Amino acid sequence: MSQREIATLAGGCFWCLEAAYIQLEGVEKSESGYIGGHVKNPSYKQVCNGTTGHAEAVQLTFDPSVISYEDLLHVFFTIHDPTTLNRQGNDVGTQYRSAIFYHSPEQKATAEKVIAEMTQEQVWQNPIVTEVTEAPAFYKAEDYHQNYFENNPAQPYCYYVVAPKVAKLRSKFFNRLKKAYV
Repeated sequence: MSQREIATLAGGCFWCLEAAYIQLEGVEKSESGYIGGHVKNPSYKQVCNGTTGHAEAVQLTFDPSVISYEDLLHVFFTIHDPTTLNRQGNDVGTQYRSAIFYHSPEQKATAEKVIAEMTQEQVWQNPIVTEVTEAPAFYKAEDYHQNYFENNPAQPYCYYVVAPKVAKLRSKFFNRLKKAYV
């Protein structure tokens, strides 16, 4: 059995990232939660108030022999806009910032390499503002946030915001989807 790794990414609302990543072959777990703030075990309400310093994020458990950390980052930069500071669409505040929380020097180097390559290739019209920070404590969000899109596909936010990001993932990374999602 190969070793499992953890990736922690923030790119706006955690419902979007969780819904996309759980569909990828090699991603075994995608948990919504909070990271990067100064309050222990914050609530959703506290994080939404923007006073805790946390970002909404997903923590992924993945098999690097099936999907690499670099591949996860390419998905990350496809399903959110890394050029808007502290916002994704209508979601505004530091809790919606674009951030990569690395768990090893290798992850940090990979994140910096991917950002440099995308900047050089001018993938985005505006500069990438994604922060690359060592991962502090991750706090799992309340149970009702887990598998939110799967459990609430007709909810307006899911329909108008999450679904298009999932569709983009499915279109661009179709060959990387788990059989259950094909």
